[in-house]
Amino acid sequence: MSNLKGRRIAVLATYGFEKVELTIPVSALKKAGAEVEVISLHHGSIRGVNLHEPASRVDVDKTIAEVRPANYDALLLPGGFINPDLLRQSAEAREWVREFVQSGKPIASLCHGPWLLASAGLLKGRVLTSWPGIRDDLVNAGATWVNSEFVQDRNLVTSRGPQDLLPFIRGIKKHFAAGASMQQRTRVSNSSPQAQEPPKVVVKAMQYMPKPSVRTAVVLGAFAAGLYAANRRGLFDRAKQQLSRMAA
Repeated sequence: MSNLKGRRIAVLATYGFEKVELTIPVSALKKAGAEVEVISLHHGSIRGVNLHEPASRVDVDKTIAEVRPANYDALLLPGGFINPDLLRQSAEAREWVREFVQSGKPIASLCHGPWLLASAGLLKGRVLTSWPGIRDDLVNAGATWVNSEFVQDRNLVTSRGPQDLLPFIRGIKKHFAAGASMQQRTRVSNSSPQAQEPPKVVVKAMQYMPKPSVRTAVVLGAFAAGLYAANRRGLFDRAKQQLSRMAA
């Protein structure tokens, strides 16, 4: 396990980050000794997602207006299709990652995360991977896209998505370590071909996910049951009090 003690790592994210792509790498980096801070557009907390379903929140440590890339040793850009889509529309976020890339410090991203790099104009001549669905966006931004679980292009490392979390975490712990080489590069001449069909696991997940009305009914039913139980307990307590007063 790489020792990241003393390394300061920024995680740039906003609403709609894929939960496992932020929480699992952050946990691994902290266990390796790194100090990790979540940087966002606003103070407070940001909600993650599991595919398109709302997930739990994480607290924001700083906003991009409050800190500069010079304050950090490395940068993590998690995915989720909502999070990078919002970040790429922020002039502040685009400029922040430009400054980080120009510093030559290590950067890691996966899934839809490289969308932000594309919108910041940072992918011309780069070699990387991502969620296959955004392959064409990255190629059109000037990158060479490789269908591989982990790709390094000097200071930038990338993976395709949650299915690659194990090699991604192993890779970023080495990539973010002090003294790691920023010269290694995956050697390819052409981009991998476009996907022939959407991922079956995602299609099945969407196909069999219950309708919002069903989920809402379950949640409201549980809430109503809780209120009913609380109300019954209240009635029981009042009856006990009345009996005690009568007995006195």
